[in-house]
Amino acid sequence: MHNQNGYFKEITMDNEIKTQHLINRGRNVLTEEVEVIISATTNINEQFAEAIKIILNISGKVIACAIGKPGYIAQKISSTFSSTGTASFYLHPAEALHGDLGRVSREDVMLILSNSGETAEIIHMLPTLKHIGLPIISICGGPGSTLAKNSDVVISSQVARECCPLNLAPTSSTTLALVLGDALAVTLLQERGFSRQDFALFHPGGSLGSRLRQAI
Repeated sequence: MHNQNGYFKEITMDNEIKTQHLINRGRNVLTEEVEVIISATTNINEQFAEAIKIILNISGKVIACAIGKPGYIAQKISSTFSSTGTASFYLHPAEALHGDLGRVSREDVMLILSNSGETAEIIHMLPTLKHIGLPIISICGGPGSTLAKNSDVVISSQVARECCPLNLAPTSSTTLALVLGDALAVTLLQERGFSRQDFALFHPGGSLGSRLRQAI
């Protein structure tokens, strides 16, 4: 395969690329990412518990914030929060720097995702967030980073390497961040006593909503 500019070498699917070879490649990715998740179970510690306590005690919303690939993970985490009893919205860091920080109040909590902890747009937000005075929870892969040092709670998403063979494309790190977000959301819904009836109220559409309406 190659693009119009010929950046990629042409690959033909012939006997040199065997079916089992492709299957093994895909399975290796899953195996590597499962190992990352299992090794991160120790990251669910006192810092995680403190994050849960902070979120349960705020009167505002959880503002999920990240950019790039982690930005899509932050959007999913925020959506899961909202559908399971924890009011939340996603804030794009670049838009935040151009006026959307006005959506933030001291009654909220920031949940910031960054693998490096040095993402420029996020670092530029920190002085304003500190001025507003809301708590900052970070899911961060850089334990000594600027973001970590300026967070009230840090949940580590550090990985030894990405499963990308180039160790460049966010893969293992974003998977771990997503799973940690699920751990937060599910723990919160359990602590809130969130029920099937509550879920049906927030999710009336689609086949899932239809199934829930029939069950209650």
